[in-house]
Parts: sequence; structure tokens; C-alpha cells
Amino acid sequence: MKDNQKVVLGIKEKPSAGLFAILSLQHLFAMFGATILVPYLVGISPGVALISSGLGTLAFLLITKGQVPAYLGSSFAFIIPLQTAIAADGPGAAMMASLLAGLVYGVVALIIKATGHKWLVKILPPVVVGPVIIVIGLSLAGTAVGMAMNDANGAYSLQHFSVALVTLAIVIIATIFFKGFLNLIPVLIGIIGGYVYALAIGLVDFTAVKQAKFIEMPDFIIPFVSYTPHFSMDMIALIVPVAVVTLSEHIGHQMVLSKVVQKDLIKQPGLHRSIMGDGVATMIASLLGGPPNTTYGENIGVLAITRVFSVYVIGGAAVVAIFFGFSGTINALISSIPTPVMGGISILLFGIIASSGLRMLVDSKVDLSENRNLVISSVILVVGIGGAFIRVLGFEIHGMALAAIIGVLLNIVLPGGKVKEDEDIYETHLEDDDSVA
Repeated sequence: MKDNQKVVLGIKEKPSAGLFAILSLQHLFAMFGATILVPYLVGISPGVALISSGLGTLAFLLITKGQVPAYLGSSFAFIIPLQTAIAADGPGAAMMASLLAGLVYGVVALIIKATGHKWLVKILPPVVVGPVIIVIGLSLAGTAVGMAMNDANGAYSLQHFSVALVTLAIVIIATIFFKGFLNLIPVLIGIIGGYVYALAIGLVDFTAVKQAKFIEMPDFIIPFVSYTPHFSMDMIALIVPVAVVTLSEHIGHQMVLSKVVQKDLIKQPGLHRSIMGDGVATMIASLLGGPPNTTYGENIGVLAITRVFSVYVIGGAAVVAIFFGFSGTINALISSIPTPVMGGISILLFGIIASSGLRMLVDSKVDLSENRNLVISSVILVVGIGGAFIRVLGFEIHGMALAAIIGVLLNIVLPGGKVKEDEDIYETHLEDDDSVA
């Protein structure tokens, strides 16, 4: 992408009526596959995820004064913590812990407003964030393979595995050979292709689709309605520390987005506003029963390709996502996607997450021949992937969250750390920037 390319629509420009829907649908399709995969994996409603994604994006645009053209969708960093939390204590405690994770964003935003943002960059350098991103991807590897190979009873099935392999092949072909906008939606293309193959061999059940109403209330998980709110220290320790990871992701996205739109969004409207918007989006999601939100690299890629930076287009995509969330037919179609289709998608997507962590280390020129860097990255990888946890005073800090905290502490206490002052340490190539969406 060249910075001197002509801007088709500026940040504050409105598209013509004829283009509005097309451009907004383009953004929706870019985030659709990844956003519905997260609720699919953690066992909550895809419809609620779409609605909370749309509402969170609208809140983000409002808080950033319509100056940051970013779309927010389901965060991959929270998959394992949410799976563990929901299995252990039900969705209520998980949603309350997610609410606190959003509040962490708010606190950080207020501190940044008062003190500036360079301190945050210094405690979250690539030598910490890169290995944590690798942990996110590799921790999910077993989930992806199980979804790909096993039938509904958990037994190995060659038929199911063939669906996963066909889906994976389609995604790879779309990623490598497709150009332009089609190159930005390989996940959606793979889901459609895998779904058609699964339908052909008889693995798709349309019963729920036939019974669904076109407009239907999704399965919201609302405090005082669906459950009595309560805060579990175990769930808080499991979910809240993940904010350390997603904050670094947010910084990276804002830096890349600034280069795309040729405007320093870190300074104006300010990193504190975008972080606050991200946090409010996560809090909205938690109050509705959706997964925490994060800015999406896929949509930054759409901006770079189309040169359409209009926040009105982003807002239009958010409105359409909300509508889709209230469609029983669309939700039933999503739920009818066979597990091995999502398994095939996950094999590549989770691998890309891990590879993007490696890419961050390489692009940032982290020297692993230095003992300090080697120690930090090694400890993070083994603690995170090994599933280590600390149980103190009745609550636990698990895996990835524990690894991130230990990495931050090691980076602070070990001598010899150097951080670039030019704020480009999180910059990655756009085609890889969907790594931790």
C-alpha cells in the first residue's frame, strides 16, 4: 500500500446512497467469519456476538468522535479463558469478569490521558507480546484438531476430517491466490466452500433453519434477567489479565491504521479515546452475553485496499451486524455449520495467530541471542502453553494470563531492556494483522 494513493472517501465523508450498503456489507463480510467463530467455540450465541459487535463499534465511533474508522469484533485472546470460565462457573461469572476486563481498559485510558502513552509501550514490548501471541495460537491447537477430526461423540471420523481438509484447502487457496477484496475474506470463503461440501456428503442438518423465524430474539445473557450477578475471584483472575494482551494488540492496530489513513490517531483523537472505546465495547458485550471485543485487522485491510476511510461506512456495517444478530434464520444457518468446517478454518487461523507472534519478534528485531530476551520469551512460552497456574487465597491465575503477567514482570525487573522511542515496535504487515482478532 502506497501512502500517496488517492483517498476514495475521507474519514468524515458520506458515501452516495447507492454505494452505502455495498461498502458497509464489504466490511461486515471481512469480520464475519472470525467474529462468529469465537462464540461458536465458547458456546454462546453467534447472534449476540454480532449484536454486541455492532453496538460496540457504534460506541467506539462515538467515543473517538468519529475520527477512527475501526470495526470491533470478537477477540480471540479470550477464547480459552471464556471456555474455562463458562465450564467451571457458568456464563454469568464469565460475563462479570469480562465486564471488569473492559473496566481495566477504562482505567488505562484515564491514566494515559493524564500521563501519556509511552509508559504502556515500554512495559509491553515485542519480547513480551510476541511470545504471548504465540501462546494464544498454540494453546488452541488441540481444540482445532479435535474439531477437525472427531464426530459429535468425540470419536475419530475420516468423513468429518475430510470436511476439515477441504475447508482448509479452500481457505489456503483463497489466501494465496485470490486478489483484492476476495483476499481479505478467505475465512468466509472457506466457511461457504466447506459448508457446501459438508452439505453434499450429508453432514448439514437444516431442521433448525426451517423452524427459525426470520426475525427472532437471540439468546442474550443479561444480568438480573438471565442470572444473578456475582464476581468470582477465580474467574476474575482467569479473564481480566488477558487485557494485558489485548491492550498491546490495540496499540498495534492503531499504529497500522494511522499509516493507512495518513493521520496520527495516537495523538488525535488520542490513544486514551480509542482504548476507552474498546473497553466500553467489551463492557457492552459482557452485559449482553457476547464475547469481549477488539479492533479487527481484517477491516484495516479493507481500508487499505479500498481507500474508503468513511466512519459512516463502518457505522453502516455495525447496523447491518445488529440486524443479522436479530435474524433467527441467519443465526440458525450459522449454527448449522458442521464442527469440522470450523475445525478446518481453525487449523489455519490459530496457526496464523502463533506465526504472527513470531513475525512480531522478527520484524521488531528481537535478538534472542541476548540472555534477557531468551529468558523472557522462553518462560512465557512454557508457562502459557504448558497451562501453568497459581492458586492463591482461593483463586487461580491460569495459562496465558499468568504467562503475560510473568512476562511483564520479567521485562521490568531484568536489566538491559531497550525500547524503541519511535513507537513503531508493534507495526506489522496488513495481511498478517488479523492475528489476534
